[in-house]
Amino acid sequence: MNKTVLAAIIVIIAMLGFTYAAVQMAGGLDKFLKDGDWVNMLAIAGAAVLVIVTVFVVTKYVRQMQSDTASGKLADGSWDGIGEYKNEPPFGWAVIYFGAIIWAIWYFLAGYPLNSYSQIGEYNEDVAVHDAKFNEQFSTMDDATLNAMGESVFIVQCAPCHGLQADGMDGKAADLHERLAEKSVKYVVMNGSNNNLLGTSMPMPDRNGLMNTNTNALITDAEIDAVSKYVAGGLKATEGADVFAGTCAACHGADGKGMEMVAPNIAEMSPSMVDMVLKHGKKGALGTMPAFNNLTEVQHKAAAAYVASLSKK
Repeated sequence: MNKTVLAAIIVIIAMLGFTYAAVQMAGGLDKFLKDGDWVNMLAIAGAAVLVIVTVFVVTKYVRQMQSDTASGKLADGSWDGIGEYKNEPPFGWAVIYFGAIIWAIWYFLAGYPLNSYSQIGEYNEDVAVHDAKFNEQFSTMDDATLNAMGESVFIVQCAPCHGLQADGMDGKAADLHERLAEKSVKYVVMNGSNNNLLGTSMPMPDRNGLMNTNTNALITDAEIDAVSKYVAGGLKATEGADVFAGTCAACHGADGKGMEMVAPNIAEMSPSMVDMVLKHGKKGALGTMPAFNNLTEVQHKAAAAYVASLSKK
């Protein structure tokens, strides 16, 4: 028997022996068959086939290199005097190549990845079950419990930007003790808003869409300054009241408490508006606040109630 063939047989036996030993350490073939673990069975079969095919191909070409002589038609062109024969790709190589592509498509779509167990998937399912129990357990709470939970959520989720005292940490985020800052009101009047504060995408127009019915003209810079100060002050002063009545009241109402599906309440820090900001985020004078979609409905409700309770005016 040719030494190369003998070496190939020895390698195959050794590699299959190592594969069998690894299977035995993992519980053995009986365990895989009993558990219906076809993924590992396929892996074992694939390992065996890979060993046999690899050794067979290597042996074939090693023997061919030992006995074959160069022949055939040379391709056009050469590199430093070195030419290349026009050899057709081996038929077996082509079969393996296309077979591997077909197998890879099957394996990805049906064999394992999209059909497999996933730790992330199991975690997400467990979290969903826990959230449902949590929401059911705390679906009804008194104000004290609601605020206590809201404070806990605030410390974890909101305090990194707004500060433990909710003072905004030197203007890096909104001071939540202040219902609405004048510059925040002015930013919205100037630029409009589409922050889903009503749970819908109906936008508030920018200044180019705000008409003062008292003057029958677009709102001016002076009027913007006056109405911003008026709204930030809690709609209690006299300066800017006429601008509000002629421009803003049509949507927000004469008392500023908003209209359902039309405009939000800007007269007070209402839990519903805070909840919408948490769910949809907000772009304002200080930048963009992200949405907090990682909270449960109960946590949203609690955080909104707590933040609303902080407002002084």
